[in-house]
Amino acid sequence: MTSRGSSPIVLAAGGTGGHVFPAEALAAELTGRNYRLILFTDQRGCAFSGVLRDVETYRIHSSSSLRNKIPYFVRSGFKLALGLFQAIHLLRKLNPCAVIGFGGYASVPTMLAASLGVYPTLIHEQNAVLGRANKFLAHRVNNIATCFTVVEGLPETISSKVLVSGMPVRSGIIDYQNCDYHTVTPESPFHILVIGGSQGARVLSDVVPASIASMPEPIRQRFKIVQQCRPEDIERVHATYASAGLNAELASFFDDLPVRLAAAHLVIARAGASTIAELTTIGRPSILVPYPYAINNHQARNANAIDEAGAGWVLTESSFSVEKLRECLESLIRMPSVLERAAANAKALGEPEAVKKLADMVVRLIRDANISDGCVA
Repeated sequence: MTSRGSSPIVLAAGGTGGHVFPAEALAAELTGRNYRLILFTDQRGCAFSGVLRDVETYRIHSSSSLRNKIPYFVRSGFKLALGLFQAIHLLRKLNPCAVIGFGGYASVPTMLAASLGVYPTLIHEQNAVLGRANKFLAHRVNNIATCFTVVEGLPETISSKVLVSGMPVRSGIIDYQNCDYHTVTPESPFHILVIGGSQGARVLSDVVPASIASMPEPIRQRFKIVQQCRPEDIERVHATYASAGLNAELASFFDDLPVRLAAAHLVIARAGASTIAELTTIGRPSILVPYPYAINNHQARNANAIDEAGAGWVLTESSFSVEKLRECLESLIRMPSVLERAAANAKALGEPEAVKKLADMVVRLIRDANISDGCVA
Protein backbone atom coordinates (compact mmCIF):
# COMPACT_ATOMS: atom_id res chain seq x y z
CA MET A 1 0.00 0.00 0.00
CA THR A 2 1.41 3.41 -0.99
CA SER A 3 1.75 5.96 1.79
CA ARG A 4 1.61 9.72 1.36
CA GLY A 5 2.62 10.41 4.95
CA SER A 6 0.58 13.30 6.30
CA SER A 7 -0.84 14.11 2.88
CA PRO A 8 -3.92 16.35 2.85
CA ILE A 9 -7.19 16.15 1.00
CA VAL A 10 -7.48 19.13 -1.34
CA LEU A 11 -10.90 20.75 -1.83
CA ALA A 12 -11.34 22.89 -4.96
CA ALA A 13 -14.23 25.34 -4.62
CA GLY A 14 -15.13 28.95 -5.24
CA GLY A 15 -17.64 31.27 -6.84
CA THR A 16 -21.26 31.24 -5.66
CA GLY A 17 -22.72 29.66 -2.55
CA GLY A 18 -24.01 26.68 -4.52
CA HIS A 19 -20.42 25.55 -5.02
CA VAL A 20 -19.07 26.71 -1.66
CA PHE A 21 -21.73 25.48 0.79
CA PRO A 22 -21.31 21.75 0.00
CA ALA A 23 -17.54 22.19 0.29
CA GLU A 24 -18.04 23.75 3.73
CA ALA A 25 -20.25 20.84 4.79
CA LEU A 26 -17.77 18.22 3.55
CA ALA A 27 -14.89 20.07 5.21
CA ALA A 28 -16.69 19.92 8.56
CA GLU A 29 -17.39 16.20 8.17
CA LEU A 30 -13.85 15.28 7.10
CA THR A 31 -12.33 17.43 9.84
CA GLY A 32 -14.50 15.53 12.31
CA ARG A 33 -12.94 12.34 10.96
CA ASN A 34 -9.46 13.80 11.56
CA TYR A 35 -8.53 14.36 7.94
CA ARG A 36 -6.17 17.20 7.08
CA LEU A 37 -7.64 19.60 4.52
CA ILE A 38 -6.35 22.27 2.14
CA LEU A 39 -8.54 24.59 0.07
CA PHE A 40 -7.80 25.69 -3.48
CA THR A 41 -9.99 28.57 -4.63
CA ASP A 42 -9.78 31.56 -6.97
CA GLN A 43 -9.51 35.29 -6.35
CA ARG A 44 -13.26 35.55 -5.68
CA GLY A 45 -13.20 33.02 -2.85
CA CYS A 46 -12.67 35.44 0.02
CA ALA A 47 -15.66 35.03 2.35
CA PHE A 48 -15.66 31.44 3.57
CA SER A 49 -17.33 30.46 6.81
CA GLY A 50 -17.36 27.49 9.14
CA VAL A 51 -14.42 25.08 8.98
CA LEU A 52 -13.22 26.46 5.62
CA ARG A 53 -12.51 29.83 7.20
CA ASP A 54 -9.61 28.26 9.13
CA VAL A 55 -8.34 25.85 6.45
CA GLU A 56 -4.97 26.47 4.79
CA THR A 57 -5.90 28.18 1.51
CA TYR A 58 -4.23 28.75 -1.86
CA ARG A 59 -5.62 31.04 -4.56
CA ILE A 60 -5.40 29.76 -8.12
CA HIS A 61 -5.95 31.78 -11.28
CA SER A 62 -9.05 30.65 -13.15
CA SER A 63 -11.27 31.74 -16.00
CA SER A 64 -14.77 33.02 -15.38
CA SER A 65 -16.02 31.35 -18.57
CA LEU A 66 -15.41 28.58 -21.07
CA ARG A 67 -16.91 30.36 -24.08
CA ASN A 68 -15.93 29.51 -27.61
CA LYS A 69 -15.75 33.07 -28.99
CA ILE A 70 -12.14 33.92 -29.83
CA PRO A 71 -11.64 36.98 -27.52
CA TYR A 72 -13.07 35.09 -24.56
CA PHE A 73 -11.20 31.93 -25.51
CA VAL A 74 -7.82 33.71 -25.63
CA ARG A 75 -8.39 35.54 -22.35
CA SER A 76 -9.81 32.53 -20.50
CA GLY A 77 -7.22 30.20 -22.03
CA PHE A 78 -4.38 32.31 -20.66
CA LYS A 79 -5.91 32.37 -17.16
CA LEU A 80 -6.62 28.64 -17.28
CA ALA A 81 -3.02 27.88 -18.34
CA LEU A 82 -1.63 30.09 -15.57
CA GLY A 83 -3.89 28.45 -12.99
CA LEU A 84 -3.00 25.00 -14.30
CA PHE A 85 0.72 25.60 -13.82
CA GLN A 86 0.08 27.00 -10.33
CA ALA A 87 -2.00 23.96 -9.39
CA ILE A 88 0.51 21.46 -10.81
CA HIS A 89 3.31 23.07 -8.78
CA LEU A 90 1.27 23.14 -5.56
CA LEU A 91 -0.03 19.58 -5.92
CA ARG A 92 3.52 18.29 -6.40
CA LYS A 93 4.54 20.14 -3.26
CA LEU A 94 1.56 19.05 -1.15
CA ASN A 95 1.22 15.51 -2.56
CA PRO A 96 -2.48 15.10 -1.64
CA CYS A 97 -4.15 11.74 -1.18
CA ALA A 98 -7.30 13.01 -2.97
CA VAL A 99 -8.54 16.11 -4.78
CA ILE A 100 -12.26 16.95 -4.60
CA GLY A 101 -13.91 19.54 -6.86
CA PHE A 102 -17.27 21.27 -6.46
CA GLY A 103 -17.85 22.61 -9.95
CA GLY A 104 -17.64 26.19 -11.10
CA TYR A 105 -14.77 27.65 -13.05
CA ALA A 106 -12.68 28.06 -9.89
CA SER A 107 -12.28 24.28 -9.70
CA VAL A 108 -11.13 23.65 -13.28
CA PRO A 109 -7.36 24.34 -13.08
CA THR A 110 -7.00 22.32 -9.87
CA MET A 111 -9.04 19.34 -11.04
CA LEU A 112 -7.34 19.29 -14.43
CA ALA A 113 -3.91 19.39 -12.76
CA ALA A 114 -4.95 16.61 -10.38
CA SER A 115 -6.08 14.37 -13.25
CA LEU A 116 -2.82 14.97 -15.11
CA GLY A 117 -0.90 14.17 -11.93
CA VAL A 118 -2.82 10.92 -11.40
CA TYR A 119 -4.11 11.94 -7.98
CA PRO A 120 -7.41 10.32 -6.91
CA THR A 121 -10.16 12.72 -8.00
CA LEU A 122 -13.88 13.23 -7.43
CA ILE A 123 -16.20 16.02 -8.55
CA HIS A 124 -19.55 16.91 -7.02
CA GLU A 125 -22.41 18.10 -9.24
CA GLN A 126 -25.05 20.05 -7.34
CA ASN A 127 -27.66 20.53 -10.07
CA ALA A 128 -30.02 18.45 -12.18
CA VAL A 129 -28.01 19.32 -15.27
CA LEU A 130 -24.24 18.89 -15.54
CA GLY A 131 -22.47 22.25 -15.32
CA ARG A 132 -19.95 23.38 -17.92
CA ALA A 133 -16.95 23.03 -15.64
CA ASN A 134 -17.91 19.53 -14.49
CA LYS A 135 -18.79 18.54 -18.05
CA PHE A 136 -15.27 19.51 -19.09
CA LEU A 137 -13.84 17.42 -16.22
CA ALA A 138 -16.21 14.44 -16.22
CA HIS A 139 -14.12 12.13 -18.44
CA ARG A 140 -10.92 13.03 -16.57
CA VAL A 141 -11.84 12.26 -12.94
CA ASN A 142 -12.22 8.98 -11.06
CA ASN A 143 -15.68 9.53 -9.59
CA ILE A 144 -18.66 11.87 -9.95
CA ALA A 145 -21.04 12.46 -7.04
CA THR A 146 -24.49 13.82 -7.91
CA CYS A 147 -27.50 15.20 -6.04
CA PHE A 148 -30.12 13.84 -8.45
CA THR A 149 -30.64 10.30 -9.70
CA VAL A 150 -30.89 11.66 -13.24
CA VAL A 151 -28.50 14.43 -14.28
CA GLU A 152 -28.92 15.83 -17.75
CA GLY A 153 -25.69 15.97 -19.74
CA LEU A 154 -23.93 13.05 -18.05
CA PRO A 155 -22.66 10.72 -20.83
CA GLU A 156 -23.79 7.11 -20.52
CA THR A 157 -20.23 6.02 -21.24
CA ILE A 158 -19.11 7.19 -17.79
CA SER A 159 -22.13 5.96 -15.81
CA SER A 160 -19.95 3.47 -13.92
CA LYS A 161 -18.13 6.30 -12.12
CA VAL A 162 -21.34 8.15 -11.09
CA LEU A 163 -22.60 7.87 -7.51
CA VAL A 164 -25.60 9.63 -5.92
CA SER A 165 -24.68 11.37 -2.67
CA GLY A 166 -27.30 14.09 -2.42
CA MET A 167 -26.50 17.71 -1.63
CA PRO A 168 -24.55 18.29 1.59
CA VAL A 169 -25.98 21.07 3.72
CA ARG A 170 -24.42 23.03 6.53
CA SER A 171 -24.69 21.71 10.08
CA GLY A 172 -27.07 24.51 11.06
CA ILE A 173 -29.66 23.16 8.62
CA ILE A 174 -29.22 19.59 9.89
CA ASP A 175 -29.97 20.83 13.42
CA TYR A 176 -33.53 21.70 12.27
CA GLN A 177 -34.27 18.65 10.14
CA ASN A 178 -36.76 17.29 12.68
CA CYS A 179 -38.59 20.59 13.24
CA ASP A 180 -42.28 20.00 12.56
CA TYR A 181 -44.24 22.06 10.08
CA HIS A 182 -46.64 24.34 11.99
CA THR A 183 -50.23 24.01 10.86
CA VAL A 184 -51.86 27.14 9.44
CA THR A 185 -55.21 28.03 11.03
CA PRO A 186 -57.70 30.69 9.88
CA GLU A 187 -56.55 33.00 12.69
CA SER A 188 -52.84 32.25 12.88
CA PRO A 189 -50.02 34.36 11.46
CA PHE A 190 -48.68 33.16 8.12
CA HIS A 191 -44.88 33.22 8.03
CA ILE A 192 -43.23 33.84 4.65
CA LEU A 193 -39.48 33.68 4.11
CA VAL A 194 -38.14 35.32 0.94
CA ILE A 195 -34.56 34.45 -0.02
CA GLY A 196 -32.67 35.20 -3.19
CA GLY A 197 -29.66 32.92 -2.91
CA SER A 198 -26.13 34.00 -1.99
CA GLN A 199 -26.33 37.06 -4.26
CA GLY A 200 -29.92 38.18 -3.65
CA ALA A 201 -32.55 38.63 -6.36
CA ARG A 202 -33.95 42.02 -7.35
CA VAL A 203 -37.09 40.56 -8.93
CA LEU A 204 -38.19 39.24 -5.53
CA SER A 205 -37.82 42.75 -4.10
CA ASP A 206 -39.83 44.14 -7.00
CA VAL A 207 -42.73 41.69 -6.88
CA VAL A 208 -43.20 40.22 -3.39
CA PRO A 209 -43.75 43.46 -1.38
CA ALA A 210 -46.05 44.96 -4.01
CA SER A 211 -48.05 41.76 -4.24
CA ILE A 212 -48.59 41.47 -0.49
CA ALA A 213 -49.36 45.20 -0.20
CA SER A 214 -52.11 44.81 -2.82
CA MET A 215 -54.02 42.16 -0.86
CA PRO A 216 -57.16 42.78 1.18
CA GLU A 217 -56.25 43.99 4.65
CA PRO A 218 -57.62 40.98 6.60
CA ILE A 219 -55.34 38.65 4.62
CA ARG A 220 -52.42 41.07 4.43
CA GLN A 221 -52.27 41.58 8.18
CA ARG A 222 -51.77 37.85 8.75
CA PHE A 223 -48.46 37.83 6.89
CA LYS A 224 -45.22 37.89 8.86
CA ILE A 225 -42.46 38.58 6.34
CA VAL A 226 -38.75 37.89 6.59
CA GLN A 227 -37.00 38.90 3.37
CA GLN A 228 -33.44 38.87 2.13
CA CYS A 229 -32.75 41.86 -0.12
CA ARG A 230 -29.79 43.40 -1.83
CA PRO A 231 -28.47 46.29 0.31
CA GLU A 232 -29.51 48.83 -2.30
CA ASP A 233 -33.10 47.51 -2.27
CA ILE A 234 -33.78 47.43 1.47
CA GLU A 235 -35.02 51.02 1.81
CA ARG A 236 -37.58 50.83 -1.00
CA VAL A 237 -38.78 47.36 0.07
CA HIS A 238 -39.26 48.63 3.62
CA ALA A 239 -41.25 51.60 2.30
CA THR A 240 -43.59 49.34 0.32
CA TYR A 241 -44.31 47.12 3.31
CA ALA A 242 -44.69 50.11 5.64
CA SER A 243 -47.23 51.70 3.32
CA ALA A 244 -49.33 48.56 3.73
CA GLY A 245 -49.02 48.64 7.52
CA LEU A 246 -46.58 45.72 7.64
CA ASN A 247 -43.39 45.59 9.68
CA ALA A 248 -41.32 43.16 7.60
CA GLU A 249 -37.90 42.02 8.79
CA LEU A 250 -35.36 42.80 6.06
CA ALA A 251 -31.64 42.12 5.75
CA SER A 252 -29.05 41.47 3.07
CA PHE A 253 -27.93 38.36 4.95
CA PHE A 254 -29.34 36.28 7.81
CA ASP A 255 -26.83 34.52 10.08
CA ASP A 256 -29.67 32.44 11.51
CA LEU A 257 -31.24 31.32 8.24
CA PRO A 258 -31.93 27.75 9.49
CA VAL A 259 -34.12 29.21 12.27
CA ARG A 260 -35.99 31.38 9.77
CA LEU A 261 -36.47 28.46 7.40
CA ALA A 262 -37.82 26.22 10.14
CA ALA A 263 -40.33 28.90 11.19
CA ALA A 264 -41.65 29.50 7.66
CA HIS A 265 -45.01 28.30 6.38
CA LEU A 266 -43.92 29.14 2.83
CA VAL A 267 -40.62 30.07 1.20
CA ILE A 268 -40.32 32.21 -1.93
CA ALA A 269 -36.90 31.76 -3.48
CA ARG A 270 -34.64 31.17 -6.43
CA ALA A 271 -33.91 27.52 -7.26
CA GLY A 272 -30.20 27.12 -6.67
CA ALA A 273 -28.94 23.73 -5.53
CA SER A 274 -28.22 24.83 -1.95
CA THR A 275 -31.68 26.36 -1.58
CA ILE A 276 -33.33 23.17 -2.85
CA ALA A 277 -31.26 21.04 -0.45
CA GLU A 278 -32.11 23.21 2.54
CA LEU A 279 -35.82 23.28 1.72
CA THR A 280 -35.95 19.50 1.41
CA THR A 281 -33.81 18.78 4.47
CA ILE A 282 -36.10 20.77 6.77
CA GLY A 283 -39.22 20.12 4.67
CA ARG A 284 -40.80 23.44 3.72
CA PRO A 285 -43.10 24.21 0.76
CA SER A 286 -41.92 26.82 -1.68
CA ILE A 287 -42.73 29.04 -4.61
CA LEU A 288 -39.62 28.92 -6.79
CA VAL A 289 -38.62 31.54 -9.35
CA PRO A 290 -35.65 30.08 -11.25
CA TYR A 291 -32.95 32.49 -12.34
CA PRO A 292 -33.53 32.57 -16.11
CA TYR A 293 -29.89 33.23 -17.05
CA ALA A 294 -28.38 30.33 -15.12
CA ILE A 295 -25.97 28.29 -17.25
CA ASN A 296 -27.79 25.44 -19.00
CA ASN A 297 -30.98 26.68 -17.33
CA HIS A 298 -30.10 24.43 -14.39
CA GLN A 299 -32.27 26.33 -11.89
CA ALA A 300 -35.37 25.57 -13.96
CA ARG A 301 -34.51 21.88 -13.86
CA ASN A 302 -33.92 22.00 -10.11
CA ALA A 303 -37.28 23.72 -9.62
CA ASN A 304 -39.05 21.21 -11.85
CA ALA A 305 -37.85 18.38 -9.60
CA ILE A 306 -39.59 20.12 -6.67
CA ASP A 307 -42.73 20.76 -8.72
CA GLU A 308 -42.96 17.18 -9.98
CA ALA A 309 -42.66 15.84 -6.43
CA GLY A 310 -45.53 18.05 -5.25
CA ALA A 311 -43.16 19.87 -2.88
CA GLY A 312 -43.72 23.36 -4.26
CA TRP A 313 -44.75 25.52 -7.18
CA VAL A 314 -42.73 27.05 -10.02
CA LEU A 315 -43.22 30.50 -11.54
CA THR A 316 -40.94 31.55 -14.36
CA GLU A 317 -39.52 35.04 -13.97
CA SER A 318 -41.55 36.18 -16.97
CA SER A 319 -44.77 35.05 -15.27
CA PHE A 320 -43.77 36.20 -11.77
CA SER A 321 -45.99 39.26 -11.53
CA VAL A 322 -47.68 41.08 -8.69
CA GLU A 323 -51.06 39.73 -9.80
CA LYS A 324 -49.91 36.12 -10.25
CA LEU A 325 -48.15 35.95 -6.90
CA ARG A 326 -51.15 37.52 -5.12
CA GLU A 327 -53.37 34.87 -6.69
CA CYS A 328 -51.06 32.09 -5.47
CA LEU A 329 -50.72 33.44 -1.95
CA GLU A 330 -54.43 34.12 -1.48
CA SER A 331 -55.14 30.57 -2.61
CA LEU A 332 -52.50 28.87 -0.46
CA ILE A 333 -53.33 30.69 2.77
CA ARG A 334 -56.87 29.28 2.47
CA MET A 335 -55.63 25.70 1.86
CA PRO A 336 -53.48 24.64 4.84
CA SER A 337 -53.81 20.96 3.92
CA VAL A 338 -52.17 21.65 0.55
CA LEU A 339 -49.27 23.38 2.28
CA GLU A 340 -48.87 20.54 4.77
CA ARG A 341 -48.83 17.99 1.98
CA ALA A 342 -46.21 19.99 0.06
CA ALA A 343 -44.09 20.25 3.22
CA ALA A 344 -44.24 16.48 3.68
CA ASN A 345 -43.34 15.91 0.02
CA ALA A 346 -40.38 18.29 0.35
CA LYS A 347 -39.21 16.44 3.44
CA ALA A 348 -39.42 13.12 1.59
CA LEU A 349 -36.99 14.46 -1.02
CA GLY A 350 -34.40 15.46 1.57
CA GLU A 351 -31.00 13.79 1.96
CA PRO A 352 -29.88 14.73 5.49
CA GLU A 353 -27.15 12.07 5.34
CA ALA A 354 -25.70 13.49 2.11
CA VAL A 355 -22.52 14.86 3.66
CA LYS A 356 -21.77 11.53 5.32
CA LYS A 357 -22.34 9.72 2.03
CA LEU A 358 -20.02 12.11 0.23
CA ALA A 359 -17.34 11.76 2.91
CA ASP A 360 -17.62 7.97 2.66
CA MET A 361 -17.10 8.25 -1.11
CA VAL A 362 -13.93 10.27 -0.53
CA VAL A 363 -12.60 7.70 1.93
CA ARG A 364 -13.32 4.83 -0.50
CA LEU A 365 -11.65 6.79 -3.30
CA ILE A 366 -8.47 7.04 -1.23
CA ARG A 367 -8.54 3.37 -0.24
CA ASP A 368 -9.33 2.17 -3.77
CA ALA A 369 -6.22 4.02 -4.92
CA ASN A 370 -4.21 1.90 -2.46
CA ILE A 371 -3.20 4.91 -0.44
CA SER A 372 -2.91 4.45 3.30
CA ASP A 373 -4.83 6.75 5.62
CA GLY A 374 -1.86 9.08 5.86
CA CYS A 375 -4.41 11.78 5.15
CA VAL A 376 -5.60 11.41 8.72
CA ALA A 377 -3.99 13.94 11.01
